[in-house]
Amino acid sequence: MGASWLLLAGLVATHAPGSGLLIGIGFLAAFMSGLVGVGGAVLLIPMLLYLPPLFGFEAIAITTVTGITIVQVTGGALSAGLAHLHVGHVDRTLFVVVGASMAVFSFCGALLSAVVPGAVLEATFATMALVASALMLVFRNRTPPESGSAPVFSKPLGFGMGAGVGLAAGLIGAGGAFILIPGLLYILRIPLRITIGTSLWIVVASSIAGLLGKAVTGQIDWPLAFALLAGALPAGLLGATVSRVTRPSRLATVLGLMIALVAVRMWLDVLGWA
Repeated sequence: MGASWLLLAGLVATHAPGSGLLIGIGFLAAFMSGLVGVGGAVLLIPMLLYLPPLFGFEAIAITTVTGITIVQVTGGALSAGLAHLHVGHVDRTLFVVVGASMAVFSFCGALLSAVVPGAVLEATFATMALVASALMLVFRNRTPPESGSAPVFSKPLGFGMGAGVGLAAGLIGAGGAFILIPGLLYILRIPLRITIGTSLWIVVASSIAGLLGKAVTGQIDWPLAFALLAGALPAGLLGATVSRVTRPSRLATVLGLMIALVAVRMWLDVLGWA
């Protein structure tokens, strides 16, 4: 991992403007991916929109942001997911049921995003973040207890949830875990650590489908995407390591507050108040 990461970082440093900033952004987003089970897009999208101009670089259009985000989300989720799989925090039945529908509808959403206006993409992301943060903060004390047995859940409900989240996630270039996690916790009643570990692999499946959809429609700026990926590769494993020694209640609170801040900032921008 160390040698390949250094090689990738060195290559993108000579081809992507502001690559150092992008590598740092990719690292932070992937660390949070491993820590709380999100794919990283909930942090990545606003950081890519607002940070480059603050550091003197040209602003990145929302359509480009959604295209390169899906690449980083795939790499970061895969890195973190491997760590959670190693310690048994992945439920295969949950992955197959929810992941299959998310992958199919994420691909459809990614194709559709090629003809959707940027303002609609921003509003979709902001709405998803607002709903997710409200669920995480209001119900944070109702997290299902940890159990050593496989979780029992409604498969039709899980499939439908994956379809809805996947379609929206494909549109905005996200893995969708930041809205999927509250659904798994408070609707399907899946324990938090299983939710975090399994959601990462669901994100891998859906984001690969979304990546293919955006790639075939020419929406990915590959030099920028590889800069983000260079930061993501080592960070997902680190975040997953920290997650294993952190109390579930704290993880839920961190995720809820993080998404709430992003939702507020995005809506200020959508409404023209920023």
